[in-house]
Amino acid sequence: MRFRKLGNTDLDISIISLGAMTFGEQNSSSESFELMNFAVEKGINYFDTAEMYPIYPKKETCGKSEEIIGDWLKMKKNRDKIIIGTKVASNHPAGIGATKLAWIRGGGDALRFDKENINKAIDGSLKRLKTDYIDVYQLHWPERKVGMFGQLDFEYDPKDYWTPMEEVLENLESLIKSGKVRYVGLSNETPWGILNFLRISDQKKLPRMMSVQNPYSLLNRTYEVGLAEVSVREESGLLAYSPLAFGYLTGKYRNGELPKNSRMKLFGDQFHRYKTQNGQLAIEEYYKIANKYDLDFAQMSIKFLEIQPFVTSVIIGATTMEQLKINIESVNVNLSDEVIKEINEIQKIYPNPCP
Repeated sequence: MRFRKLGNTDLDISIISLGAMTFGEQNSSSESFELMNFAVEKGINYFDTAEMYPIYPKKETCGKSEEIIGDWLKMKKNRDKIIIGTKVASNHPAGIGATKLAWIRGGGDALRFDKENINKAIDGSLKRLKTDYIDVYQLHWPERKVGMFGQLDFEYDPKDYWTPMEEVLENLESLIKSGKVRYVGLSNETPWGILNFLRISDQKKLPRMMSVQNPYSLLNRTYEVGLAEVSVREESGLLAYSPLAFGYLTGKYRNGELPKNSRMKLFGDQFHRYKTQNGQLAIEEYYKIANKYDLDFAQMSIKFLEIQPFVTSVIIGATTMEQLKINIESVNVNLSDEVIKEINEIQKIYPNPCP
């Protein structure tokens, strides 16, 4: 396993990290324990979760992902060996769908990054995770109306309101000073958002955002436009989520297949970003490249992300041990110059078909 620094901190994060958004929904506690055990055995030291997980969000399971990780940490007694990242939810309508997360602190417009919300959120996460500190505490998505989750265009709303960034940073600073949080980061952010947080941090001597957790895959390389340079120049690296595009980049959904217990079989009606015509065409072309060079499709897809200089870690999700083993093995895969060239050629033909 290889490691990279989280921003300009002293934290060394494994290039592959374990996402836990299926824990408590697609994965039982015992299954999740097995996945975490194997991940650590293979050198993974970063677990990613959120107060709203598992997915698809609902009141009955909200917080289960953190609880399962907390139970595992308590059993293993290895808290100092694991880097935990979790996220606080906000009211962004595109990020929560029709539910508006009504079961989290009132949901809807009440779900802000103000001091009261952030304090309640961190205390809830700490309790569920059975720990007294979070290593990386992230804003799950902006309060502002921005394009994400399949939407790229910016729709200006003169009535749009969000908690001032300086106030948010002050709230996060209080968590750091209290010892509840070590470092802070962003998720589903834009270049404008990242740069403004960093500008205010520098001007006001407030905590810097050390990471950005955004989607990044062969089907969605929009991060490379603007955000990648910010990550490198400002030392705020990408924690890449959805690297296999909900499993589409494993090939398991080819030819209309919907495997039992797969995410698209269970929640396909809720997620449409990977169902585009160009997306399906691109998947076939990437699949051909993997076959041509005798590469596992999933491993090729993950490895392409690993080698990017702006990526701190690739967050993999797995619901079975077989999936986890395949995904982690990507660290031992090499992509030739020819493979990389052909991947980039497909990107030119079908640019970002599933943003």
